[in-house]
Amino acid sequence: MTMLSVNLNKIALLRNSRGRDFPNVVDFAERVIELGVGGITIHPRPDERHITRSDVYELSEFLKSKEGVEFNIEGYPSREFLDLVLSINPSQCTLVPDGPSQLTSDHGWQVKQHQELLVAVLDEIHDAGIRSSLFLDPLPSLVDEVAGVGANRIELYTEEYASSFGSAVQEQVLRSYADTAARASELGIGINAGHDLDLANLEKFLQIPNILEVSIGHALIVECLEQGVAKVIKQYLAITGT
Repeated sequence: MTMLSVNLNKIALLRNSRGRDFPNVVDFAERVIELGVGGITIHPRPDERHITRSDVYELSEFLKSKEGVEFNIEGYPSREFLDLVLSINPSQCTLVPDGPSQLTSDHGWQVKQHQELLVAVLDEIHDAGIRSSLFLDPLPSLVDEVAGVGANRIELYTEEYASSFGSAVQEQVLRSYADTAARASELGIGINAGHDLDLANLEKFLQIPNILEVSIGHALIVECLEQGVAKVIKQYLAITGT
């Protein structure tokens, strides 16, 4: 069974485009949770172009009443980001190597290159009792480096898989993810995944054993526009076995 965590960034982006609190991110979170979703993900950025600091606090307060629903906050580990995370104590903090101006996440950590930073940040996260995850490209060698800095989980960056889906190289690309996941399992590191996963490609990806969580936002929101929220969430939960 794999937990579905719905990323709310695109709901916040849609709201911000009109200067009103509509759609409301907490209301959308409540709706998908009522449909059976087990997690909520957000990726606040310094310019607040989608999720705002207010959203972070409002979602945190709301989710306190939702027993068993996990709250995952993603972001680059700046001091400002870490202070925000530590102030609300989410279930999980996923560290991504994004610069402030990046449109979206487009690569995983070069762990050894950033080892000193990651060790210090992960110590703070773990001292607060928060589970950690590192955004990672599908290379088994990188998993050994993750073990060296002490992260609890990795989140496999799945854009390469999504781009190759249905092509002649699909199986070759999928194998790189499977090998990376296998190495993580060998080392006792949990495995999450996310980026450009959707209703078409998710089932194939979940043939890889031990995927604990998938975080899906952009594609899921587009599919909700096309098919309706209840229908889309039902399909995702069937694929993830939840």
